[in-house]
Amino acid sequence: MARKAAISIAGLDHHFGSGSLRRQVLHDITLQVAAGEIVLLTGPSGSGKTTLLTLIGALRHGEGGSLQVLGHELIGCSDRQLSEVRRDHGYIFQAHNLHRSLTALQNVRMALEVRGHLDRTAMDDRAASMLEQVGLAPQIHSYPDQLSGGQKQRVAVARALVHSPPLVLADEPTAALDSRSGREVVTLMQQLAREQNSTILLVTHDNRILDIADRVLSLEDGHLREATGIRDASHGTAPGNGV
Repeated sequence: MARKAAISIAGLDHHFGSGSLRRQVLHDITLQVAAGEIVLLTGPSGSGKTTLLTLIGALRHGEGGSLQVLGHELIGCSDRQLSEVRRDHGYIFQAHNLHRSLTALQNVRMALEVRGHLDRTAMDDRAASMLEQVGLAPQIHSYPDQLSGGQKQRVAVARALVHSPPLVLADEPTAALDSRSGREVVTLMQQLAREQNSTILLVTHDNRILDIADRVLSLEDGHLREATGIRDASHGTAPGNGV
């Protein structure tokens, strides 16, 4: 029985600029990502990977075509509607984007505060539990400036996963990490996402982590295709654009 699609995209284009400076950065993107699937998106700098990720993450408005995420059509959504959709995502930024004035516990708790379903004690307990799962129990009251790069990214992972999101989006989560720390972070993401049955779409240049994926896609000059010659993408393909 086929799994329900977490991401369903058809005929998606995107441009930057206007007038004579208008430039197309995404061309007729078509993609299906099944619920629970781990997909890595590779490609050279400037190919449109982060643009596509931010569109899927409801961080910017799409222009045309169809972009359905967790059953919501995002094309034509208002700012408020996009904000509502983002609450169901876990987003891991390349530079971790932690608030320097907040402890690790407080940074993770923020992801629960925006949902408003738990009281303060329950939020603290869940945030502390997630930090323990990522190996940071001794650092829950540490500030970002007191943490290593790998520890900061672990806090970012904990923040993204603490509310058990059905979809996790990650933009170059290993870019600032050494080989060991990078492997630990993505393995942790893989483990926790499997436990929570989350879908992962991860943008990366890091060939060392491609083995965690069910599929590896490549975006080049705004065109999406199944990556070849990188690893055995044996879990099937989605229709359109060779994906």
